[in-house]
Parts: sequence; structure tokens; C-alpha cells
Amino acid sequence: MHIQISDLVKTFGDKMAVDIPGFTINSGDILGLVGNNGAGKTTLFRLMLDLIKADGGHIAMQWTAADGTQAEADPSQSEDWKAATGAYIDDGFLIDFLTPEEYFHFTGKVNGLTEQETDERLAGFANFMNGEILGQRKLIRNLSAGNRQKTGIIAAMLNRPSLLVLDEPFNFIDPSSQHHLKQLLADYHRQTGATILISSHNLAHTVGMSTRIALLEGGRIIKDLPGAGDNAAKELEDYFNLQ
Repeated sequence: MHIQISDLVKTFGDKMAVDIPGFTINSGDILGLVGNNGAGKTTLFRLMLDLIKADGGHIAMQWTAADGTQAEADPSQSEDWKAATGAYIDDGFLIDFLTPEEYFHFTGKVNGLTEQETDERLAGFANFMNGEILGQRKLIRNLSAGNRQKTGIIAAMLNRPSLLVLDEPFNFIDPSSQHHLKQLLADYHRQTGATILISSHNLAHTVGMSTRIALLEGGRIIKDLPGAGDNAAKELEDYFNLQ
């Protein structure tokens, strides 16, 4: 999915949360958003997903629809983009009075999948789930924070979206699961060419898997860096005063 951001502004009271005159996310980018707390990462994601309304500007999305035609939409004006998008921002996305199985089948049904098709797709997440999600006879609300995180990420990927948005996906999960998640996302990108947007405080993960990195400060993108390289890592380490 190709995304064009133009004159996008969002304020909360007297605080400027997002101020982006222009920014292009190319189809197939793995874009890592980094910045200190309050830099505007999550707010930008919420604007892109039409979870909050902008004070000004707009976002244009372009993608190839299921029938092979080219589609375009402003997410604040249309819902057509939702079929091509998967996202997990926080556990507010979950229906926590369901079991993971019930939630996955519900998500699959919303996306036009049969239970069998959903189960077939879930099989591809077996290493990531590590035997801790399915068959536990637990409601989502009773899972650990890490397993709720995994449940949300898997549900976001079930419809094989051309745009995948994940906010702090490495939070709460153990190092082994972080490794599986990086591999899962790399494989998914290689197989589908999807556009993947990730925010993370973990610079090593972000630099290691991103093709581009956007550094936010005060709601503004102050650096647009090529990812997966020593130069990007050095610039970010200098910015955050890391040794």
C-alpha cells in the first residue's frame, strides 16, 4: 500500500501531537517509527487508522484490491481501505471476553474466511504462539500480557493485509518470541510485499528489520533514514545519547 500524508495536523489542547507537512510511505516499505514518549508515533497511527480525527490535512492510501483493480481512499472519508489493512495498537483492539480461538474465528469471519481457512492460516503462527495461545481454555482477559500481545498481532495478520500497522509489537513478549516475530514479519514481507509500519522503543529490532526509519520529535518527522544499516544505528544512538 502506498500512503501520502499531506499537511497533517493534530493537537490536544495546546500540545502539538502531529505536524507533518508531507511524507510518503512507499508500497513495500517496512517503516520503523522511533522517538521518545510523546513524540507522536501512536497518534500518527491512530490518525492513519481513522481512530481519531485530524485537525487539518489528509491521508491518501492507494492499493491493489482483491479483484486486481487499483483502489484509493482517504481513511477518514471511506472504509474501503479496511479490507486491505491489519492493525494492532493495544489490547483495546481485543474482545477479551472471548477465547483466542473464538476471537480468531470472529476476525476470520469478518474478513470472509471460513473456520477451516482461519485454522489453516493460524498454523503458520505455531512457532510464535509456542503452544501458549490455543487450547488453553482461557479467555483473552486471563492471558498474560505477552500472550494478549501475540493474540492481537496474529489477528491483525489473519486477513493477509497489504498494510500492517503494529504499535510497540515487541512489548511484553520474551526474547525468543521477539526473534520469532521478527522472522514472521520478514517472511510475511518477502511473501506479500506488504507495507509494514512499526513503532518501537527497541532500536536494535527497528534498525534490524526496517527498510526506512522515521524519527519523530514533537509530532514532526525530523529524520527519514534508510534502515538496516550502521549509519542509521549510529544516528539514532547519537540522538538518544546511547553508548
